[in-house]
Amino acid sequence: MTYRFAFSVALASLLTMGATAQDNELVFGVTEGVTYQATPKEIREKFTPLAEYLGKATGRRVKVVLVPAYNDARAGMARQEYDFVFVHPAHVAMAEIKAGRYKAVAWTSGFTDYAVSLMVNADAKLKSLEDMKGNTLVTPDPDSITSAMVRAMLRTSKLPATTTKPDGQNAKELAASVRIISTRYQDAVPFYIENGFAQAGATAAKSVVKAWIDKGGKVLVQSRAVPIKQVLVSSAMPADEQERIRAALLGMGQSKPGKEALDAIGYKGFVATNPEVEASTIAWLGL
Repeated sequence: MTYRFAFSVALASLLTMGATAQDNELVFGVTEGVTYQATPKEIREKFTPLAEYLGKATGRRVKVVLVPAYNDARAGMARQEYDFVFVHPAHVAMAEIKAGRYKAVAWTSGFTDYAVSLMVNADAKLKSLEDMKGNTLVTPDPDSITSAMVRAMLRTSKLPATTTKPDGQNAKELAASVRIISTRYQDAVPFYIENGFAQAGATAAKSVVKAWIDKGGKVLVQSRAVPIKQVLVSSAMPADEQERIRAALLGMGQSKPGKEALDAIGYKGFVATNPEVEASTIAWLGL
């Protein structure tokens, strides 16, 4: 009888300890871009030091959960499965902010003015976005922030767009719209222009734009800028804990552990958010 009682007490203690450990764990979701090539191992190694740094700041263990697919990230955030999350694409992050399930506590320095450039050949007769009517535009992955920004550019300029093949429309409809085709990666966009598959190509990768201009190409038009690579916290998280994460991110450059984590992640630091910019970006993207 005594043995059974002692065993029950020990088992209950172990279960309680397990529950407490789980309760004390913070889940850090990471959703990087779909238009850049990086392996899950590379992404995890990149964000683990940041998770450890934030774990020390909050006094809780932080578990990194990689969420490569945007729809998986959307579903997870809809259920508030992540206590906080690093989200690359602004349209995914801003949709959660609009819904009230998450709020941005920091933006990644150097990624607050992400703008799309429409590249064309040097001898292109196109002079404005309006001239894209009847022409083909290649974009990265359709669910990338770059493509979302292209759609916003066309929508605000009242330019109709289609993703159907030319033989699926009559000549009049085709001449009045911009045909959109896509390729997954941003660095593949120039190939489509160079080989005549598209008259213009969209990218927000500065390295791709620079290489294009260096080869003699030009930029037809550039979009407005939006912030990407944001850190969001769940609205269900206690306010004091939200503030600890925000303060830790903004102060990373002021301490040795913070600087070491920044070196590992490859970013300069994090900056404060701007609610007015968030609101205007949500409206512009049509979220």
